[in-house]
Amino acid sequence: MQIFLFLAEGFEEIEAIAPIDVFRRANLEVTTVSVMPDLIVYGAHNVGVEADLLFDEAEFSGEFLIFLPGGMPGTTNLDNHSGLKALIAQQAAKRGKIAAICAAPSILGKMGLLEGKEAISYPGFEPLLTGAKISQSSIAKADNILTAKGPGVAIPFALKIVEELKGKEVAKQIAEGMIL
Repeated sequence: MQIFLFLAEGFEEIEAIAPIDVFRRANLEVTTVSVMPDLIVYGAHNVGVEADLLFDEAEFSGEFLIFLPGGMPGTTNLDNHSGLKALIAQQAAKRGKIAAICAAPSILGKMGLLEGKEAISYPGFEPLLTGAKISQSSIAKADNILTAKGPGVAIPFALKIVEELKGKEVAKQIAEGMIL
């Protein structure tokens, strides 16, 4: 399954780069997409990452997973991108997979996509998870939506997504290879 990982100025580097690495170890196709005017996107800690495509160049068809890293102001920049929000709405309508970590689940909450679902976010962003049942776990799965608490769970979150897409055995092999 194709994964589209969206980058916006101020993204949390660990929450983007670590999952990209884990997904590629699992032989999942990952495409990084800049929602900014340039391919080079700088994270919250001034690490520059070159995205594979600009948003307007990407073709979102077939079955895919949307991955939203958190960080500030990265989450705000993702939330302000009308094309991305329309894509998220389309993905949710067809019950396609969506994953968001740290502050990024707030985007889903404000869109009403977490209503009645278990979800988690970075501490302090829970009020923005409108209608969600706040999870006591660091990672929550509710139907087609996966959410995670923050940078410290970026690798376990990525492994949970690998498990969802390729099975427990593949996720276990990747974790063992990374000495987790």
